[in-house]
Amino acid sequence: MSNRQILQAMSGLMAGMFVAILAGTVVANALPRIIADLGASQSSYTWVVTSELLAMTATVPLWGKLADLFNQKLLLQLSLGLFVVGSLVAGFSQDVVTLIVSRVIQGIGAGGLTALAQIVMAAIIPPRRLGKYAGIFGAVFAVGTVAGPLIGGVLVDTSWLGWRWCFFIGVPFALAGIVLLQRTLKLPTVRREVRIDWTGAFLIVAGVSALLIWTSLAGNSFDWASWQTAALVATGVVLLVAAVYVESKAAEPVIPLDIFRNRTVSLTTLASFFVGIAMFAGTVFLSQYFQISLGKSPTVAGLMSLPLIGGLLVSSTVAGQIISATGKWKIYLVSGAVVMTAGLGLLSTIDADTHFGLLSLYMALMGIGVGMLMQNLVLAAQNDVPAHELGAATSVLSFFRSLGGTIGTSVLGAILANRVASEMAKGLSESGIPVAGGGHGSAVPDMTKLPEPMKNIVEHAYGVATGDLFLIATPFAFLGLLAVLFIKEKPLKTTSGMERLAAEEAPVEAPVVTSAAVPAPRNGADPDAQDTTPGTVGLRKD
Repeated sequence: MSNRQILQAMSGLMAGMFVAILAGTVVANALPRIIADLGASQSSYTWVVTSELLAMTATVPLWGKLADLFNQKLLLQLSLGLFVVGSLVAGFSQDVVTLIVSRVIQGIGAGGLTALAQIVMAAIIPPRRLGKYAGIFGAVFAVGTVAGPLIGGVLVDTSWLGWRWCFFIGVPFALAGIVLLQRTLKLPTVRREVRIDWTGAFLIVAGVSALLIWTSLAGNSFDWASWQTAALVATGVVLLVAAVYVESKAAEPVIPLDIFRNRTVSLTTLASFFVGIAMFAGTVFLSQYFQISLGKSPTVAGLMSLPLIGGLLVSSTVAGQIISATGKWKIYLVSGAVVMTAGLGLLSTIDADTHFGLLSLYMALMGIGVGMLMQNLVLAAQNDVPAHELGAATSVLSFFRSLGGTIGTSVLGAILANRVASEMAKGLSESGIPVAGGGHGSAVPDMTKLPEPMKNIVEHAYGVATGDLFLIATPFAFLGLLAVLFIKEKPLKTTSGMERLAAEEAPVEAPVVTSAAVPAPRNGADPDAQDTTPGTVGLRKD
């Protein structure tokens, strides 16, 4: 395919991915206002984020498997359709429970987009050329991430629109993506008479969900050391062990276990898991920090995230172009992991008094690291697996990255709530202000209604707590660096996934036998002598 044909085919993919990214980022700056408006708690704040991540994470492997069995374009359009439904339900939500349910529907759609977009890209673009387009993919990611908070902030600050339009605004983009996919993406229709391992899929989703629900609720709804913890962890572990057993016996497993025999897949999966923890956990709560600790409006909070997104945009695009030109990719994985770890470490020093210049530098470093690392982990794995395993390898990486992000967001959200409560109780005690309810109220404060002494205490508490979150995320980024160091660099293939699949499925012709038997050499003849006459190569002289 020419560059123009590839760009045309990718237009619908990019529109779909832009919608999925917008769904998460447009809500970021609006969440403090949404939670306050609905009268919800800090744990609800975390659940609005986590519910979408949980649904996306749990369904990614199933979408990846479906991509190997059915028409991928139709599956992409179905994902966007689910996204539209979830967005409309979210926009009309009157309570936080309905909002969380709508986010689950959005997450299922986002799971399909996350897995299928990268699978389709690998199918139509050779790995040697994929770096450049992965850079464009990263640029769309950056634009969506930049536009989301800005749009969300403006919508929230505009009285005649409000936070509900944060959900409605993605609907036209999703519908445009469906139309573009229909017009521009041409893929062969896959018709395989294979039964999906629904038992394995159910066990995987149920097991992962049980563990994620535990990490989300522990520390808020119940203690980490409690019977609820024991019940949820035991349930999750038993279900996942049963899933491994079922998958090992299934003819068409949702996650083929033998794929982990590939060293590159295993290491990139491990790195993706740690990157997910560091990236999602490190950034989800930044908007809350800007608005509560620094006292900024939603619109200004969106603008303050520009250094992070700018770093991601530049590094993703530049690294992708260089990889396509040179074929060398490991140096960018290692450099990205080092820079991301350093950025997170520096962000762990922030508090309510941190100068924005320093904060911008730290965020830019983190963005540069994520941009070099995230998409190129997928590229390395896709380059080192047979074409018939592209869907499985891609969905496995997306699954573990989302799993890491969901676990990180859930655990650190609980840590943030507890840290804020303890810091506020400490600040109130030092100021001589009576501590209502022991100082452990979980509601997200409305900063516009707080008196000045109380406002200062809340700003300090959220500043200290947010810095602690980055400190906890830093070691996970370092573990991702260790995993990347052990990945072996291999030359990038020059054929697309569809071309490789056709070659793999082509019948192998048997060699032509020109002689039924080769007589023993005559006395005195050299048994190893070879005749060089064309057509008799390998036959002994006689």
